[in-house]
Amino acid sequence: MTSLFKTLVASGLLLGAMAVHAQEFKIGFVNLDRVLRDAVPAKAAQAKLESEFSRREKELVDAEGRLKSASDKFEKDAPTLAESERGRRQRDLIEQDRELQRKRREFQEDLNQRKNEELSSVLDRANRVVKQIFDQDKYDLIVQEAVFASARVDITDKVIKALNGPAR
Repeated sequence: MTSLFKTLVASGLLLGAMAVHAQEFKIGFVNLDRVLRDAVPAKAAQAKLESEFSRREKELVDAEGRLKSASDKFEKDAPTLAESERGRRQRDLIEQDRELQRKRREFQEDLNQRKNEELSSVLDRANRVVKQIFDQDKYDLIVQEAVFASARVDITDKVIKALNGPAR
């Protein structure tokens, strides 16, 4: 009889321990790429960057067009040019190309720096919203990167909706 009693007690303890472990954890997942693509603050940051850099980009495209035209003209005229004139025009084209490449690098560096600044601002705001949702809805864990996540735990729409609301 004591063996049966011990088995029943052990089973009861095991079931009690399983009940504690079966306590549901509240987990959320945020698709950060979607937040940075679909949220109003992210779209506003993108529009701001486009307006800020569109003029410089157009100038670069125009300069590339002028260089291409000059290069084509040189290729066409080269057989009839004197050696000294051909060398001078070739050096001018090389110098224009170097200047254009330098401007392109500066443009890209400036654009990347501004993108990082704007992205950082949106990310900070998104993280505050996620923290607020975490606290309000009593989550145990919210992750931003996952190989797979069920729609049941995806709170991305909730984060986007909160970001699209009044500024925090």
